[in-house]
Amino acid sequence: MSSSGQPQFRYTQTPSKVLHLRNLPWECTEEELIELGRPFGRIVNTKCNVGANRNQAFVEFAELNQAISMVSYFASSSEPAQVRGKSVYIQYSNRHEIVNNKSPGDVPGNVLLVTIEGVEAGDVSIDVIHLVFSAFGFVHKIATFEKAAGFQALIQFTDAETASNAKNALDGRSIPRYLLPEHLSSCLLRISYSAHTDLNIKFQSHRSRDYTNPYLPVNPTAIEGFVQVTSGPDVKTKEPESNVLLASIENMQYAVTVDVLHTVFASFGNVQKIAIFEKNGGTHALIQYSDLTTATVAKDALEGHCIYDGGYCKLHLSYSRHTDLNVKAYSDKSRDYTVPEGLIATPQPAPPIWPSAQAGQMYHGSDYVHPPGQSPAWDARVQGTFISVPGTFPGQTTTTYAAPPAPPSSSPHAQGSPINYGMMPSSGQATPGTFPNAPPGGGLYGQ
Repeated sequence: MSSSGQPQFRYTQTPSKVLHLRNLPWECTEEELIELGRPFGRIVNTKCNVGANRNQAFVEFAELNQAISMVSYFASSSEPAQVRGKSVYIQYSNRHEIVNNKSPGDVPGNVLLVTIEGVEAGDVSIDVIHLVFSAFGFVHKIATFEKAAGFQALIQFTDAETASNAKNALDGRSIPRYLLPEHLSSCLLRISYSAHTDLNIKFQSHRSRDYTNPYLPVNPTAIEGFVQVTSGPDVKTKEPESNVLLASIENMQYAVTVDVLHTVFASFGNVQKIAIFEKNGGTHALIQYSDLTTATVAKDALEGHCIYDGGYCKLHLSYSRHTDLNVKAYSDKSRDYTVPEGLIATPQPAPPIWPSAQAGQMYHGSDYVHPPGQSPAWDARVQGTFISVPGTFPGQTTTTYAAPPAPPSSSPHAQGSPINYGMMPSSGQATPGTFPNAPPGGGLYGQ
């Protein structure tokens, strides 16, 4: 076993003149492979820089016993095979000879696969990549992504000749220092040809660009500028900003309604839409403002504050990936304040089953004749004693009932009292127009 815990050899494989070497240094040369195998026999063929990370290789000995000698020696040695100080894992190959067919990375094409060493996503912007490679010809498209090999980019040129010129000039070179963030001194470019010929770019963003299609839609949550990188030793990617806030509500001792949230968040600007939902056992809400600036001010002011006195219903805020919510105009869990009140469809009470006011005025007592097939509403002579209710139409009667007593209040709004404050007290009475526990300077919310 090697020090890293990986087996250095596979003993169950059938011996072959061709050996497979892994964990080699980046772009190990043919001369280094020949030097490693020279003590055991004559190497007649090699294949370097194999695999996605280009850290594997094959060597072919002239005789089978020479390959067996090399495997046996390092299998019994306390010191593993090494190239440039890296331990190399050796095993028999499934092939019996090396056929030097060119891999896709060796076949010239118009699309380059670029691995940028020593950086993270966001360290090198897509505009910097475009600036570097457009020096050799028109760049049609760029797509960046992250793989096991690191931060990579696919760069499409007009033809293979232009791509080859860029590869030959930039492979193994570093992006100019003045184009890099302050915390980076250099970043090497490792370039090979891609099997792609035409990249499929769906939208313009900070991760992909199509310079041939100016009408391609822009992804509003991924456009350049939403993700910024600060410089310094502790480099962190800023949170993508949005005009929609995601609120997570902690320690919910009291119910939080749409009206409560509107009272709290409208203090900072025009709230357009609100949606409340449950997720992972917690209550969350989306609050949409008309612009990013208002959302940012509200987020900074309300983060960590409590809606109710006593530390209840604490707000934790972040930016949402949404920019325009699709909610019902009026419901218990959502509200669209951009829809005029006159256009909001509110539930209507069911029509009464007794005759209309006009009918009551036209017919009195037993003179009223029911239409064929329609049952009468009631008969006062049969159903008992009824009294007239003041303010109703003539002839309407109803039974009197005693209203049940209201339960004692157990929360600030247990009896449906309107919410008049940005800060709801859990105990005691608040003076109208004031906010209990307001911080110095007129703040609206408890800490």
